[in-house]
Amino acid sequence: MEPLLLADIEAAVRTGWDADTTTPEHRPRWNPGNPARDQCGVTALVINDLLGGELIRGEVRVDGERVDYHWWNRLGMGVEIDLTREQFAPHEVVCAGVVIERPAQIVRLREEYELLRDRVLERLRGRTRTGGTARSA
Repeated sequence: MEPLLLADIEAAVRTGWDADTTTPEHRPRWNPGNPARDQCGVTALVINDLLGGELIRGEVRVDGERVDYHWWNRLGMGVEIDLTREQFAPHEVVCAGVVIERPAQIVRLREEYELLRDRVLERLRGRTRTGGTARSA
């Protein structure tokens, strides 16, 4: 069996995004042209499930004013993984983040998180059954 690569996890996550995994209040505005939009919280939790590390939360600012929060992951040795950074327009600035302890139970976005997690795990299981996926250099 081939080892699981970060590229495999990223592909599984990106394939799993849809309107039903985004933040409910933003769901009507979700657009497949920007599939990462409002997927950061659930994505960070799924990456944390798979790779461990820390959850990071930073403020999203427009004209110096906080308009939202953004979530991503930090692994060992300070390596950060942010699969949803491209969701932001140039005028939206993500400020340095702080470590947030993972809650014992997911309350907010629990259904969306579980849906994305299940899609990612299924895709990754399918990858191992077929002997791997094509990779680009």
